[in-house]
Amino acid sequence: QVQLVESGGGLVQAGGSLRLSCAASGRTFSSYAMGWFRQAPGKEREFVAAILWSGGSGYYADSVKGRFTISRDNAKNTVDLQMNSLKPEDTAVYYCAADRAGWASKDDNDYDYWGQGTQVTVSS
Repeated sequence: QVQLVESGGGLVQAGGSLRLSCAASGRTFSSYAMGWFRQAPGKEREFVAAILWSGGSGYYADSVKGRFTISRDNAKNTVDLQMNSLKPEDTAVYYCAADRAGWASKDDNDYDYWGQGTQVTVSS
């Protein structure tokens, strides 16, 4: 069992930056791929970024590529999402998720554990 807790959300002006963090409990965190998803009001949850258990540069949705960076620290059981050049359309609840199979999938159905979410609001 893995428990995930997100933090770092808030209100920021367009063009600004935020850094989201996800803290995971459980000794098997380092073997899981991790992902970030988001859900805006009235919309379906969508993929943002994912990273393999071993780290690396990550995988990104086209809408955030070049602006967002995912990273992880297996020693600290954390995965972060650095968000730069934020736009109003980035406004959403952001969720951290863990994938036991380790594929870093873009499909939220492939993820086994979810955090409670953190609100990001970007004003124009």
